[in-house]
Amino acid sequence: MNSRGENVSTVFGFARTLLHILDEEKPEYLAVIFDTPEPTFRHRLFSEYKATRTEMPEDMQQTLPRIREMLQALNVPLLAMAGFEADDIMGTLARQAEGERLQTVLVTGDKDMMQLVNDHTVVYHPKAGGEGVEWLDAAAVVKKIGVRPSQVIDYLALAGDSSDNIPGVPGIGPVTALDLLSKYHDLETILKQADQIPQKRARAALLAGADSARLSQQLATIHCDVPLSCTIQDLRTAAVHSDQAALFFKEMEIPSLVDRFKTRTASLQRHYVLLSSRAEFDRFIEALRQQAYFSFDTETTSEDPLLAELVGLSFSWQEGSAYYVPVKGPSDLAERSTPLDLAYVLAALKPILTDPKIKKCGHNAKYDMLVLEQAGITVANLVCDTMVASYLINPSSHQHNLDAVTLEYLDEKKIATKELIGSGKNQRTMDQVPLNLISEYACEDADMTWRLANRLAPKLQEMDLHELFTEVEMPLVHVLMHLEQAGVALDVKYLAEMSAELETELAAIEARIYQMAETKFNINSPKQLAVILFDQLKLPTSRRTKTGYSTDVSVLEELAKDHPLPAALLDYRQLAKLKSTYVDALPRLINPRTGRLHTSFNQTVAATGRLSSSEPNLQNIPVRTEVGRRIRRAFITADDDHVLLDADYSQIELRIMAHLSGDETLRRSFLQGEDVHTRTASLIFKVEPEAVTADMRRKAKEVNFGIMYGMGVYGLAQRLAIPNAEAENFIQAYFLHYPRVQEYMTETVRKARVDGYVTTLLNRRRYLPEIHHENRRMREFAERTAINTPIQGSAADLIKVAMIRIDRLLQKAFRARMILQVHDELIFEVPRDELAEVEELVRREMEHAMTLETPIKVELGVGANWLEAH
Repeated sequence: MNSRGENVSTVFGFARTLLHILDEEKPEYLAVIFDTPEPTFRHRLFSEYKATRTEMPEDMQQTLPRIREMLQALNVPLLAMAGFEADDIMGTLARQAEGERLQTVLVTGDKDMMQLVNDHTVVYHPKAGGEGVEWLDAAAVVKKIGVRPSQVIDYLALAGDSSDNIPGVPGIGPVTALDLLSKYHDLETILKQADQIPQKRARAALLAGADSARLSQQLATIHCDVPLSCTIQDLRTAAVHSDQAALFFKEMEIPSLVDRFKTRTASLQRHYVLLSSRAEFDRFIEALRQQAYFSFDTETTSEDPLLAELVGLSFSWQEGSAYYVPVKGPSDLAERSTPLDLAYVLAALKPILTDPKIKKCGHNAKYDMLVLEQAGITVANLVCDTMVASYLINPSSHQHNLDAVTLEYLDEKKIATKELIGSGKNQRTMDQVPLNLISEYACEDADMTWRLANRLAPKLQEMDLHELFTEVEMPLVHVLMHLEQAGVALDVKYLAEMSAELETELAAIEARIYQMAETKFNINSPKQLAVILFDQLKLPTSRRTKTGYSTDVSVLEELAKDHPLPAALLDYRQLAKLKSTYVDALPRLINPRTGRLHTSFNQTVAATGRLSSSEPNLQNIPVRTEVGRRIRRAFITADDDHVLLDADYSQIELRIMAHLSGDETLRRSFLQGEDVHTRTASLIFKVEPEAVTADMRRKAKEVNFGIMYGMGVYGLAQRLAIPNAEAENFIQAYFLHYPRVQEYMTETVRKARVDGYVTTLLNRRRYLPEIHHENRRMREFAERTAINTPIQGSAADLIKVAMIRIDRLLQKAFRARMILQVHDELIFEVPRDELAEVEELVRREMEHAMTLETPIKVELGVGANWLEAH
């Protein structure tokens, strides 16, 4: 989704496939063929032709004009003709090409196109999800569907085609159709000898359905004589209009494709200097020491900052000018360039980088600071991280890397990393790149970072984000660096034992599934699973995907109401995923130098302002399942002299909702220390709090959180497995007792429509272009986001402020360290002799990080592992 609310995924997917074909197949002739909305001759033959097809999604329909624009920019011909399908035009072109002795490739997923396959024509079928392609020549067609290309029409005439609503012969399925064609070869022979066919059901079906078969044959036949106004020669591949393509993809906000077509041009004359002698470096140090503010960047041998070796550093304090200090890499005697001594360089840079009076900026500076920490340098006074600035300005974007941000704000195309180090098997490390090449690249990084810092600072001021940036997000960079540096100890032996136990549990579930299915099959194959569920067990069919019937979680959950096998499959999938993602993977992620797990905390990913983590993703460890709890047991202290302290905000989002809405009933509930879910249950079920049952409280909890996330009647009904009418009664009762909550929601959505964005308590913005979208589904999603973001985003603001305050105090006077952050929870590793003091400090700072009209409550737990402490 771009900033204007346009869904760009279809454009991106189409472009990626098309560009892959241009790059890999290098066609001499190329055209893209579209259907038109007008009826074709097939509709005149059969009014129900394609009648069962679901209507194209509204947002995809709105994408079609954009695809036309894209094809024009890429200089690719687009053909369409009223009265004919795209298949007919493709068939006509294929036969024209055959006449000119050209090899034709038909890019399509339609099986009826296989009838065109011959010695000159093949089908190129892109697989779903971008998982490669399938090339279909005559032999591959036989292998795929069981008939020769010349028999495809007759196969469809017999078996029909549900995707086009071609009826076929009622009572004749794919297996019978294949059997008939293998014996009688073609439809005409089958129909002539129908009364002699030994199978009673097939004979009766053919005798009764001969007319349907002949009609279906006509519908399935691709016409190769469309009166086109062009010839094959008019479709010769032409050069792409690179400038037009770059402009188009920039407007669509697809940076990776802008980057492909944008030509490298420098807006300023560049003065990039490779410092390859000690004398040059000494003069540079004198100049750097005089600067009040500069940008810096590091080049290293690894993406893991705790394992990376320093290759070089670059600096800039003037647009178009930068310096590169090499400390590792190949010498070039002809150019008289050689890396400088690492110890000498670090000794000279340390007083400057650690000077709190000199301001610094970087891009993804947490990485560079972690690298320098390993070299004994703690960078002081980082005032700007341009990646964080870009994220604050547009948190919904997923492109905050330096290449994308440079293109977005400076309209310059950077040197791509793969131009230096390559990719795949031939990829090299940065220390293997010649100094003159890496110097240009590194200097450009520092230069662009400096320019961006100066471009984005006024934008932050203009959007009233400066205070949030300087007081919260920038200090947080240091806090996250400390968390990543600290890491956490893991009980590897326990994880190995758990892995073996889960393997046994999985084998037992697998055996149970096979027993219920009465056959063995590949549990991980959606296709085979669909056969078991829908063909063998005759369970109600679900929605269709490109590859068949869906067997995703939502489908299995629905089917589990009627049969135990889908429930067992859900158990199997969850267990297998947790085993592979955490139990087996965590030990492999342990840093060999520290013996600890160092997760990466991502500050620029979640649009709400929440932090996320990767390698591993701690947020995805389930809280309420037994396996999730067992995984938490593996996170331990370094030794018996330490404990883990877990500090968790209690119902913080509901407390923020009470503050933002000003609802008296909700606020009073928190002020009096009541269980808010019990209070809600007593109100909506009209019973005294003492009479609230566990089931009532569970339902009230779903209502409390569901309404806060903008959930409607249908969503709540699904969540609680209750009728829509009952869900509607719950919501009405909720708003009756919490009227200001409804007012808050209505007013927040209204204001979002006017402003185009919503804000948190600390003024974090999230733009919602979809709130004016023509598509109702997109619009309603934006409205739910408008309601929830101020709540969830304010919770993010709160915990970030608390983390900054706590970290400062711990760094000054304690050996205890903050080691993990998950959702509304902070985990600390604390020496036992500091526990009482740290507990008091953590509770105080978390509960007073912000002032709300409802009390903020933190629950503390202590243990030898995360499970015990939680």
